[in-house]
Amino acid sequence: MTAHAIALPRYVGSMSRGAGPVASYVAEQYESGIQRLQGSFILGQVAKGSFNELTCVYEECMNAGWDGYGALPVSTDAYMYAVSFLRALPLGTPAPSVGAEPDGHITLEWYKSPRQTLSVSVSPEGQLHFAALLGASKQYGTEPFYGSMPQAILNLIYRVSLA
Repeated sequence: MTAHAIALPRYVGSMSRGAGPVASYVAEQYESGIQRLQGSFILGQVAKGSFNELTCVYEECMNAGWDGYGALPVSTDAYMYAVSFLRALPLGTPAPSVGAEPDGHITLEWYKSPRQTLSVSVSPEGQLHFAALLGASKQYGTEPFYGSMPQAILNLIYRVSLA
């Protein structure tokens, strides 16, 4: 399976829960604008790398036992939520490293040093489990993902990346 063979449903990445023709038109225009920006050479290269890395991880870990120790497969739902999460990152946000966990979740990590790091685990249910080391302090928790970036996680991304 290649990155182009995976069709993303329309609801992924939608910033609105509105209904009706006007909401659909606004969502389509928003997606079109984001795609044009991500397609630009300067603004899009970081995002393209993250999406490509995510697709590679998904393809390598979509079968049970992918780690040689009985890991659960990364589900399509976890992959789709991770795609939506990456789309929700504001342009210019540092790109994460992408990995898979034995429980079938996708991991997105921002690492600056052993004491400046953030890990976000994307579950098949759309839960974002996060843990951050920020010098001597630790922050962790869970945020639901509804298509827009939770401010608590965005703040942690910037604190790790810009520290």
